[in-house]
This record gives sequence, structure tokens and C-alpha cells, in this order.
Amino acid sequence: MALLDHENLDVYHRSIEFLTFALRLVTYLPRGERELREQLKRAAISVPLNIAEGSGKPAKPDRARFYAIARGSAMECGALMDVCRVAGYLAPAEAEDAKSLLARIVAMLTRMCRG
Repeated sequence: MALLDHENLDVYHRSIEFLTFALRLVTYLPRGERELREQLKRAAISVPLNIAEGSGKPAKPDRARFYAIARGSAMECGALMDVCRVAGYLAPAEAEDAKSLLARIVAMLTRMCRG
């Protein structure tokens, strides 16, 4: 089976790994946390989507712009992990694991932004 460009990128696979975690987490958030749930879903989904879109751009500046957007969304996810931890919805160890994965994603995207 042929792979699309973004499917060859480790950063894409790690972003899908985080997205899987985030989508599972939002199912455990209380009903009163609709805004937090939606914000986390949007930010987590944005990372792999922007990586995929960026990898399809022929020009370096265009690719870098989408990778930078993905990086910003990953940073937002890190802050959302802190919010979930402080609110008691995420154990400190789980938050640390998620943030370690996000730090890896951010580091890869930072290098990719530089071209």
C-alpha cells in the first residue's frame, strides 16, 4: 500500500499517538467541562492535520508555516494537560507522560520549521 508523504514522518505518527490519548481523555471529562473537552479535541486534531497539509506543500515557506501552526497547537495541548492536571482530571504521571510526548513532537516540528 502506498503511503502519503506525511505518513512517512515520525512526527505525524507521534501526533496521532497523542491524539489517541487526548480523545480517550475527553471521554472522561465531566459533562460540565464541555469547553475544555472541545478545546482539547480541536488542538489535538490540529497537530496531525497541519503536519499532513504542510507535507503536501511544494514550497519550503508554505511547509514551514503549517509545521509552525502544528507546533503551536502542540504547545496548546501541553497547557491543556496542565489544566487537566490542576483540575484533577489527569494524574500527575499521566500528564507528565503526555507532556513528554508533546515535547518530542514540538522538538521535531521546531527542526522542520527551520527547513
